[in-house]
Amino acid sequence: QLRLVESGGGLVQPGGSLRLSCAASGFTLDTSAIGWFRRAPGKEREGVSCLGTRDGSTRYADFVKGRFTISRDNTKNTAYLQMNSLEPEDTAVYYCAAARGDYSCAGYVPFEDDYWGQGTQVTVSS
Repeated sequence: QLRLVESGGGLVQPGGSLRLSCAASGFTLDTSAIGWFRRAPGKEREGVSCLGTRDGSTRYADFVKGRFTISRDNTKNTAYLQMNSLEPEDTAVYYCAAARGDYSCAGYVPFEDDYWGQGTQVTVSS
């Protein structure tokens, strides 16, 4: 069974940090591009970050403002999203996605055609 499971969300104060994890099973992330997305209440899902399969390419949404970092640990078959300087506007359910194949984040990555996790809640509030 192919699966992605997000974890690491929770309640954090403005200015705080969280590291989200995305654990894959049933396939290997080292042959997949990784994406992080989020959906806030009443809003559409939006892309947060992308990590290319093998070329090291990354992409970040403008609203990240240098605060987030995407990475992977292939030995653990897990991807990460380090989130620093969190703001209330970052409150959302965060999802990871994998697109199996050799993709660069400089171009379009078809995450919608492959695998998604169930999401982890991030709440930023004082």
